[in-house]
Amino acid sequence: MSGQPTGAPRPRRAGGRYGSIVSPEVRDRIRLVAVPFALALGHLGLTPNALTVVGFLGTCTAAVAAGGQAWTLAGALVLVFGIFDMFDGALARATGRTSAFGAFLDSTLDRLGENLVLAGVAVGAAQAGFVLGAGLAALAMTTASVVTYTRARAEAVGLHGEVGIAPRPERLVVLSAGLILTGLMGGIYPIELNPSPAVAQLDQLHVPGDGSPALVLALTIIFVTTAITIVQRILHVREQSAHR
Repeated sequence: MSGQPTGAPRPRRAGGRYGSIVSPEVRDRIRLVAVPFALALGHLGLTPNALTVVGFLGTCTAAVAAGGQAWTLAGALVLVFGIFDMFDGALARATGRTSAFGAFLDSTLDRLGENLVLAGVAVGAAQAGFVLGAGLAALAMTTASVVTYTRARAEAVGLHGEVGIAPRPERLVVLSAGLILTGLMGGIYPIELNPSPAVAQLDQLHVPGDGSPALVLALTIIFVTTAITIVQRILHVREQSAHR
């Protein structure tokens, strides 16, 4: 993220029952590791906002790969550009170039990129005749979008909303692992309702691997944990409202 406006107060960090799987301390240590790489990219003339756009374009490439059923490539790209996403914010903070527009642009493209990848997964699964996978991808995209919306609405009314077990980084790790495993396990092969005799004979000679269980597991985890996160954020905002 390109950062909050200079001088803006950082939101209170929530822990306890509404905390994420990864602690804030671990997140801070990971951000520190990203600083040298971000500064190196800055020395090449890239601005924080430029890094945000580059990361988004990389995520779009992952979406295209998923739509084309290049599962392993899609998962690798999601992972690489998920890590790359740390660099714009690290560069902005390290160089004092945080801005309201940078934060807005980063948040907007992050959410758009995640939705595009899940849409690509849905397209790829549908083309393979894997209705369950396409449906789960659509459900995961829906709940992930609402997770983002709940935080934005909470902050719009002056409350803290960044809580829950499945924020974006955790979702991307799960999705990346699921896509990579799907590819390594043999991918998802198109289903032919009326295969020709020659194709049927080939199928008897060679039975390909099936990576669909890995995809189902990853998408189910994302859907369930984001649904839980939505409930956590609603309860968290309600508790804050009760004490105002």
